[in-house]
Amino acid sequence: MHSFIDHARRFPGRIAATGEERERFGRLAQGQSPEALFITCSDSRVIPSLFTGAEPGQLFELRTAGNAVPDYGAAESASGEAATIEYAVSVLRVPDIVVCGHSHCGAVRARVHGDDLAAVPAVAGWLDRQLPHLPVGEAPADGVDDAAHVAASVQSHVKTQLERLRQYPCVSERLAAGELRLHGWYYAIDTGLVMEHDASADAFLPL
Repeated sequence: MHSFIDHARRFPGRIAATGEERERFGRLAQGQSPEALFITCSDSRVIPSLFTGAEPGQLFELRTAGNAVPDYGAAESASGEAATIEYAVSVLRVPDIVVCGHSHCGAVRARVHGDDLAAVPAVAGWLDRQLPHLPVGEAPADGVDDAAHVAASVQSHVKTQLERLRQYPCVSERLAAGELRLHGWYYAIDTGLVMEHDASADAFLPL
């Protein structure tokens, strides 16, 4: 924590040091107009601004275990996830939503490996509710190693989250009006490669 505290103490001085920085952060204080809602995993290794180059104010972020988007419905409509999506789409009017899965995802890996999660019941409950579409404990196909198996499961999961987003009235309305675009991304932690789902090929291809 010491490095975080030291940085936080120095940060106001960095803003105050130049007129350009004071002006930039002053504009941010007046309001936000992000370019995208970026839905990704809580994993500490996934830093959207690192691989997108986004500056403060450009991404409205929603982070959940396994970058899961809960189904829209009466039980979920008052959730923090639903509120974040609705605010970004209906109030901030973001033109794009990105759902970004990643390599080496612990949530997806635990699900497809059928890990015993009895010691973390909240995690187990979340995965049971949000990742039921992923087969539990399914062995990789012949000739497919575990890393590739998990990667394919993550990419399949991203596609499911895009379908879940379409259930949200605010999303479906703006999609129908041609005012919103959905993107499915996959980020490889070890190489930095970012891939996007190409619907015509039904495949994740490099950006």
